[in-house]
Amino acid sequence: MRAKQIMTQDVATIRGSASVAEAVQLMRLKGLRALIVEPRNDGDTYGIVTETDITYKVVAYGKDPQRVHVYDVMTKPCIIVNPDLDVEYVARLFANTGIRRAPVIQGELLGIISVTDILTKGNFVDKPKLLFLQKELHKAVSDARSISANYGADSKRAIEAWDLVDELEAEAGYYGAPKPEKTARQIFADQIESASVKNSQVKQTV
Repeated sequence: MRAKQIMTQDVATIRGSASVAEAVQLMRLKGLRALIVEPRNDGDTYGIVTETDITYKVVAYGKDPQRVHVYDVMTKPCIIVNPDLDVEYVARLFANTGIRRAPVIQGELLGIISVTDILTKGNFVDKPKLLFLQKELHKAVSDARSISANYGADSKRAIEAWDLVDELEAEAGYYGAPKPEKTARQIFADQIESASVKNSQVKQTV
């Protein structure tokens, strides 16, 4: 599942020069917890102002929201999410940065994705990432063995196939798969070497 499939398209923007009072009014009107701050020009970046920013930086200090501007409390530049990014990677991005939501942008603002979207719309319960990776890994190992047999273990196609296996093994490990004593590539190499030794012994016997 990708970011674009679960993002919220109902997103509102606001100017950085607007007052926090205007931001609150817009949030209440739209029922939103965050607003995307518009770039000032083509070379500028997007920003974000959230309910937490306003609560922690304005309300907590008794400041007048009419006199505080959005640019005083916003985060800019903000972390953005590619619409084609897998939901698991979005969740990891949120975990590593401590944020709860981010705009989804590809050339233009497409929507916003939050931890709530991930929890309520994601398919991680029915289709855990680790289970998917293990199935992909099993297929990749089978393909790599077949390619090695048909084109040679040192062929470019075989090397690329085993590189994919290594990548999937590493990613599965990140998601909690037990680390094997040897990688699939190492096991295959050992089998090739063992077969080569046996063939050599048979030739010597003959």
